[in-house]
Amino acid sequence: MPVEKLIATNKSAKRDYDIIETKEVGVSLLGPEVKSLRESKANLKDSFARIENSEAFIYNLYISPYGYSLLKETDAKRIRKLLLHREEISRLESKVKERGFTLIPLRIYFKNHLVKIELALARGRKLYDKREAIREKELNRELRRVVKDRGRHR
Repeated sequence: MPVEKLIATNKSAKRDYDIIETKEVGVSLLGPEVKSLRESKANLKDSFARIENSEAFIYNLYISPYGYSLLKETDAKRIRKLLLHREEISRLESKVKERGFTLIPLRIYFKNHLVKIELALARGRKLYDKREAIREKELNRELRRVVKDRGRHR
């Protein structure tokens, strides 16, 4: 059974986007970046993926520089290549070309000592959709609370 260790999540993704499908992808990293990820020093906020020249890249993925690295300082928000099969890239590229779809990372984690990113094909929500999602979430929370209280008073 694969062992997963969560590094970081994109907390605003499920609020700001409707998730259509998800895919687990690898990412090409430098040694000090992996060491920094082992210390959970990453941030997925404002990061996104793009397909260019039949290759997938992730932008704005912030990985803090590793403090004990002997290599010269690397850019913490450099563009990193995503590792996908050619067929997967072409399928995602055709979906992204549809109106309103984008690729966003949901979480970054270690899976059997390899760094993986959960990439989502998503459609952006409008402001009123976000408000509706928040309202629905609060209603569900209130319903669970009422049901839980009824179970105690029996």
